[in-house]
Amino acid sequence: MTDASTATQHTASRESGIADDIVAALDAGDPRQLLADRVEQLYRQLPLALAAPFLIAVIASFELWDQRAKELVMLWWIPVFVVSASMTALYWAYRRSPDPSANATQWLRWLGIAALASGVNWGVAGAVFFPSHTDEQQVFLAFLLAGMASAGIPVYAASWPIFALYSAAILLPFTYVLASFGNRLFAEIAILIPVFYMMNVAVAYRLNQVFQSGYRLRHAYGKLTEEHTALNERLEQQLADLTDAHREVAASGRKLALFAERAPIAVFEMDGNATILEMNPAAENIFGYPAAELTGRSLIRMLMPSDRGVLDRKWWEVFVASLQPASHVRTQCVRRDGLEITCEFSLTPLVNEEGDLISVIAQCRDVTQELEAERLKKEFTSTLSHELRTPLTSIIGSLQLLNSGVMGDLDKDMAELTSVAERNAQRLLDMINDILDIEKIESGKFTLNPETVALDELVRESLVLNRAFGERFGVRFQALGEPVKVSVHVDRKRVLQVLTNLLSNGAKFSPEGGAVEVGMVRVDGRVRVEVHDRGPGIPDSFRGRIFSRFAQADSALTRQKGGTGLGLAICKRLIELMEGSIGFTDREGGGSTFYFELPIQAEARRSQAA
Repeated sequence: MTDASTATQHTASRESGIADDIVAALDAGDPRQLLADRVEQLYRQLPLALAAPFLIAVIASFELWDQRAKELVMLWWIPVFVVSASMTALYWAYRRSPDPSANATQWLRWLGIAALASGVNWGVAGAVFFPSHTDEQQVFLAFLLAGMASAGIPVYAASWPIFALYSAAILLPFTYVLASFGNRLFAEIAILIPVFYMMNVAVAYRLNQVFQSGYRLRHAYGKLTEEHTALNERLEQQLADLTDAHREVAASGRKLALFAERAPIAVFEMDGNATILEMNPAAENIFGYPAAELTGRSLIRMLMPSDRGVLDRKWWEVFVASLQPASHVRTQCVRRDGLEITCEFSLTPLVNEEGDLISVIAQCRDVTQELEAERLKKEFTSTLSHELRTPLTSIIGSLQLLNSGVMGDLDKDMAELTSVAERNAQRLLDMINDILDIEKIESGKFTLNPETVALDELVRESLVLNRAFGERFGVRFQALGEPVKVSVHVDRKRVLQVLTNLLSNGAKFSPEGGAVEVGMVRVDGRVRVEVHDRGPGIPDSFRGRIFSRFAQADSALTRQKGGTGLGLAICKRLIELMEGSIGFTDREGGGSTFYFELPIQAEARRSQAA
């Protein structure tokens, strides 16, 4: 009963809505279009208004033809032919008009004149013929004129003013003749004729209103039909779009299911309580559980050790409440055989439009071997670097003694060879130091010794200390303008290391005879140190990884200059450890500008106090 009542209410609501649409369309009908429809109806009736009067005129002529009225009848046919010809020409002009609705008012006016002329023709004829004929002929004329006046109702009902003119033109002369004839009966009829005339006009007016309503209704239904047709077309298009979308969603679902099934990493689908709903074959392989054994059970209780603080029950509640994805979540997991492995999870909550949690998709990969390999690599690198640095230090010291002349003067060839050996040994030692530095920074074992330093003095010192290195490449180091006098709270040695690296890069890639310029500017409570060179610039393909480890641009010049590709990576990490930032821009006129920013000491203290 409830469903039936609801359906009835929906049906009634739709019907009421349709009725409202019809009423609105009726009220909003275009007056110009309605006028055009009325004119069209009038001209459609015009052939009847031509043929019927002509036929009646023939009959009337036959009845009135005698020796006394013969000349009058022949004379009367002249206006009959003129009026008929005029109305025929008007009809054909209307039909041949390319757009009669554009001038509907003018066509209506011309039709009114034609109807008035026709009525005057009949009214004058009745007034002329009535007094000069017998009683029987007078009765015939009265009946004829009354019929002609009444016949105008169906012909001109679409415009009651035209009917009123036409009928008045017929009845007015005839009424005058009756009233002045001197016969009491005719006088009484003359009194009744205006009453009948008013009744006919009222009927014509009412028919005119009916026609108007019909026209409005036709346009309303036409408009509604167009709107409903357009609506149906839109609905069909939307249904087609929905069908296509359904196919695409189904295809995407099949693809996602296939990806999850074939994915080399574990994929779980869980509800808000971490209960496993589905899992892929890779998850079975990683954790050793068949899907049937884990489905419907808690991932946290089955796979997570109870003494870990990540991915436990408390962590999960916070994650579900936030409805935010979590990535790179590493934790220990327990396999079915009891072996602990390290897994990295990426969890994505699926939320509907109302903000309710649908499920959680968890992607998991076993990183145990990866972490072990990383640990072994770091140990190997650290051990190898320490083992290499000790003999290298001894070699460099011995070569420096030879080159200084302490062991006696060397001949030219021998001195050149020992100088080359010293430079390359020093280069190798620098590379080892860079590797050790980056490993310490990334392992978290790197420590800074911050102190208050006058940065302008530190910049001047770096220019002096690196002068000899620039001379090796035929490049000079110089200050750009007066350095800004500011103090910063940094590790002095490490800032010098950053400046040395940026200056050495500028010297390597600047043209011989050029200059590497160092400037300082204030930027919103920070100080920026800029190193400008006139080198070839940074290739577009290399910009995104210029501060990465072992990153070098792939060019002949880079290979010729050498380097480990660690210098800028170390600079970035050192500056960030000192709460600064580092970057680069293209230099106007060619070359590059590398810069780093550090907080000015007063600004840094205020930030810490806040």
